[in-house]
Amino acid sequence: MTEFAILLLHDGGQPAKRLTLVTTDSFDAWLGAQGERVRAHVAATRFAGKPATLVVVPGDGADWDAVVGVPAGDLGPWDLAHAATALPAGTYRVDGATGLAGLGWLMAQHRFDRYRSTPEPEGARVLLVAGDATETVRLAEATALVRDLVDTPAADMGPDAIAAAVQEQARLFGAEVRVTVGEALLPASGDAGFPMVHAVGRAAATQPRLVDMRWGNPAHPKLTLVGKGVSFDSGGLDIKPASGMALMKKDMGGAAHALALARLVMQARLPVSLRLIIPAVENAISGNAFRPGDILASRAGLRVEIGNTDAEGRLILADALTLACEEQPDLLLDFATLTGAARVALGPELPALFSHDDALAAAMTEAGTAAGDPLWRMPLWAPYKDMLKSTIADINNAGEGGFAGAVTAALFLDRFVDKGVRWAHVDLFAWNPAAKPGRPKGGAAMTLAAGFGAVKTLLSLK
Repeated sequence: MTEFAILLLHDGGQPAKRLTLVTTDSFDAWLGAQGERVRAHVAATRFAGKPATLVVVPGDGADWDAVVGVPAGDLGPWDLAHAATALPAGTYRVDGATGLAGLGWLMAQHRFDRYRSTPEPEGARVLLVAGDATETVRLAEATALVRDLVDTPAADMGPDAIAAAVQEQARLFGAEVRVTVGEALLPASGDAGFPMVHAVGRAAATQPRLVDMRWGNPAHPKLTLVGKGVSFDSGGLDIKPASGMALMKKDMGGAAHALALARLVMQARLPVSLRLIIPAVENAISGNAFRPGDILASRAGLRVEIGNTDAEGRLILADALTLACEEQPDLLLDFATLTGAARVALGPELPALFSHDDALAAAMTEAGTAAGDPLWRMPLWAPYKDMLKSTIADINNAGEGGFAGAVTAALFLDRFVDKGVRWAHVDLFAWNPAAKPGRPKGGAAMTLAAGFGAVKTLLSLK
């Protein structure tokens, strides 16, 4: 990860180039106030103040400054991202408030170069800001953690590597980690085990596992985060076509998000009793793969008929959510790249939020809006539970008819969450399908600021 702390610094009057921000509406007024030399230069470049454009303008002698086009209104997270890579290396200060834009300035300079034989060195663009940049730097570090984990190919990010990533963060912040692997996931005397985690992951060369991390004072409010950790999803015996498998290294994006949010909580030393639960599996194919029509036991005691082996994420999450509810957390959040239906409904940039709790849903959406990290609430529509009925078991894992796929997936998870637990489920994409300033094509972090803000609000930690 980039050393973000040296790229976003408190403005103590250090020498710096000035960045003047203009919009398409304010451009004419700014240009009219300039001298003939600058006006001629700007005309030659055809700069007109459009967002994500800039022009370097001459000053006295060899001196120069830059004018950056931004949208109208307060700066959002990505409004200076283009400038952070288009400008030469150096130190800059904005002529005005930077708002949320520090995050994009940092993330535009983040590079995932693990697999490049000769990474291209780039000079640093430092931005001077008023006030303390600590929270922005921490959010950038968490965002980079998600991107790097999701971008790593499944050959190097199997269930074992997911567990190792959790253990690395635990070492940094003094957390404790327990990992249950392979046959140890099966029910034993006095222990319900994690039978669905085992069933989904048993066909892979790398054994499935349940990662359970704890941090903080047990006397503090209980915050539990759960993340779907499918390192690669072939679809199982209901195998995906090649086009459907192309991005499936990102199917552990929920685990990456839960871990990154846990990092934010630990780094801020919030007064919570934090628990992070990640079921980590690869949904592979071999002679012992679970089959369509199989009936799986679950940690909760419910029997699940397998309507589709490609609806595996909800199975492993069900066992993890059951474990989470056993100690009745004050707040339970889960993150998963769960359904294509959510992307059809809301597109790649807007995660779907499900919760019975209006205050929880409002806290997450409001925190997301304030941070430029949006999500959209969708209904846990009770009548659709009928789509999950099984004729021979307690529930089917795949909704009948193909309608409302994101809703039925959330309703499946709802069966495994105790009604007294304050719970929200986030169905996200974890991927940028096309490059934008500060957001290269590849792994994407979503809802981190929304989740962190909601945690502080709901557990009265502000």
